[in-house]
Amino acid sequence: MAELVVLYKTPKDAAAFDKHYAETHIPLAKKLPGLKKYAVSTGAVGSPAGPSGVHLVAILSFDSVGDIQKAFGSEAGKAAAGDVPKFASGGADLLIFDTKEV
Repeated sequence: MAELVVLYKTPKDAAAFDKHYAETHIPLAKKLPGLKKYAVSTGAVGSPAGPSGVHLVAILSFDSVGDIQKAFGSEAGKAAAGDVPKFASGGADLLIFDTKEV
């Protein structure tokens, strides 16, 4: 498996972020070809030291890193990526990696 983890930093308007993310971005992202699983954090995102500065974490699962790359090269991927600046005023970090069970 491979994962795409998106760390959305605290936006200027959390309510507007949440509304756009739920109503617009999730439906766009769910159209990514090869997407196996899509999960998001609920509630506050903390760290062992306290607040993290991260508003929401999204974890998208695919069969391989190659499948993630293909997904973002697709029309659906371009639409999802193009939507991010419309609501993620705090910015976002995207991490892509293979996983293995240990």
